[in-house]
Amino acid sequence: MRARRLIAAASVAALGALSLAACGKSAPDVAAYVGDAKYSIDRVDDIYDSAQSLYAAAVTAEGRQAGATPAPAELRSKVTRQDVLNLLVSIELGKRVVAAQGITVPDEVKPEQLAQQLQMPAAAEYTQLWGEWVDISAALGTKLTPSVPSDEAIMAVYRAIEKTGAIQPGLTVAQVRQAFGEGGEGAQGAEGGFVRSATALSSALHEEAEKAGASINPRFRPIGVPSVVSTGQSLVFYSLPYIDEDGPVTDISTPQAPAGQSSAPAAPGA
Repeated sequence: MRARRLIAAASVAALGALSLAACGKSAPDVAAYVGDAKYSIDRVDDIYDSAQSLYAAAVTAEGRQAGATPAPAELRSKVTRQDVLNLLVSIELGKRVVAAQGITVPDEVKPEQLAQQLQMPAAAEYTQLWGEWVDISAALGTKLTPSVPSDEAIMAVYRAIEKTGAIQPGLTVAQVRQAFGEGGEGAQGAEGGFVRSATALSSALHEEAEKAGASINPRFRPIGVPSVVSTGQSLVFYSLPYIDEDGPVTDISTPQAPAGQSSAPAAPGA
């Protein structure tokens, strides 16, 4: 069966498991540190709770107009706290890279443009963060030098999109390369640059994370950078593990667990 083609709308990559280790950056009420920026778990919860509340209100209003009462499960968005922190960390790192390289970020993408595809009201801070991140990642994508991805890097992107159900599962490397327009070093254009741009951005963000001493609460590891591609008919929102030219990086560093505690990360809440 022929693979569905995916054309990059704002292709971005991701960070791997950043350490919650050095410099005393291990407060249990902090979700992440990026340099001197700090994101508390309360901040993540506030954005998440607001998104769920606004989503439920919108679904309820739509049901009322249709003369129906939504079931409780229909009042909950698929957004998770992990999604929220992914955005916060990525935006902070992206801003640092933009500043270091003197890149201007135009304010082009509005929350209203993403609301329907995100299935989240434009008034939600979550939607507004997405708009900010798409602008930042798009600006970086025009300046960073793309790299030639390995089969492993190609498949890392494929597996992340596969989880959303937006592309046929079980494809071979050759089929995935065809679907992504990555036929080889000579691939050109938006399709051919899809994974290349992703790996370039991924490397830039990871380098900045190391410079800033970024650290992530084990509850939220591995951190991912929000990504979006277009099928030509709709947008697909997903999150990648950190990848570089060679493939996914799953162990950037191994933090020492506090005495008497396990080093295994706890599963983040929905």
